[in-house]
Amino acid sequence: MFTQRKLLRLVVLALVAIPLAGCTFFEELGAVRTFKDANLAYQRGFYDEAIELYEEIITVIEASGGSELAQNLTPAYFYIANSYDSLYKPGGRDRENLGNLDEAIRYYEMAIEEIPEPSMKLLSMQYLVAAFGPDKANDPGRSEPVLRAMILDDPENPDNYFRLAQLYEEAGMYEDSEYIYRTVQSFRSDDPVVYLQLAGFYNRAGEFDLTISALEERAQIDADNPEAYYTISTFYWEKAFRDFRITQDQKREYVMAGLDASDRALALNDRYVDALIYKNILLRMQANDTEDLDEQEALIAEADELRETAEGLQKAQREGAAAAAGA
Repeated sequence: MFTQRKLLRLVVLALVAIPLAGCTFFEELGAVRTFKDANLAYQRGFYDEAIELYEEIITVIEASGGSELAQNLTPAYFYIANSYDSLYKPGGRDRENLGNLDEAIRYYEMAIEEIPEPSMKLLSMQYLVAAFGPDKANDPGRSEPVLRAMILDDPENPDNYFRLAQLYEEAGMYEDSEYIYRTVQSFRSDDPVVYLQLAGFYNRAGEFDLTISALEERAQIDADNPEAYYTISTFYWEKAFRDFRITQDQKREYVMAGLDASDRALALNDRYVDALIYKNILLRMQANDTEDLDEQEALIAEADELRETAEGLQKAQREGAAAAAGA
């Protein structure tokens, strides 16, 4: 008993003798427990409660002097930011709602500065860019430096370039946007997604020939994918069907080009339902432009056959899905 008391006394004396840094250590240990409670509140959607707890943790982090244990707690900056972000209601202009967004942005920026772990830092950047988006702060000027920093941190990731290109496009800076897309193409020339992104940009800009050119380049490097050719056929159909500014000769040219793209898709997969449907539609457009009645009837008959094949395949797919679900 005496030995136990003596040992307890020595422990107490040792604890009393611990300097201020030691007291901070115990505060950090308490913050670890608080972090678990904060995360639980966050996961349950109790964001007000989570914010209070994360604030306690951040107070300890800032008083820690950059200890290793405190560094492990720095994700709290992201989670408090995201809690405020989750409380924000898009379109609400009241002071409290706007304040939530301001706090979200402030803590995302702090997260980028304070969190050493690369993936959490990147996540904070991504959410900060979203917070500056049109449905929130609508401040593209503040998005640009964040996106540029993301590109510098990960220069091989095309997604960050695409976001920056979209930002320039929305600001009406079309030449800068095109330059970004072409930059990505220069180092990922074998990536079909790059050409789809480029085609989408040209399509929104009303540059149909450049749109088709990008889609054709995509099809060349993805030559075994019927969807690449099917996509081309849909763009030709849309141009022929919806653009009333084109001449009848241009319309006829686009219909035939669409049919050719459909045929290339079906040559790779003759059970490709979407390609069958679009070829059926394009054949009917060709028939409407044909004065020869026999040719017109032949085109419509071919279209009917394609439609029936597509419907049969769709029915078989539905039945198969139902049987799988029942099993």
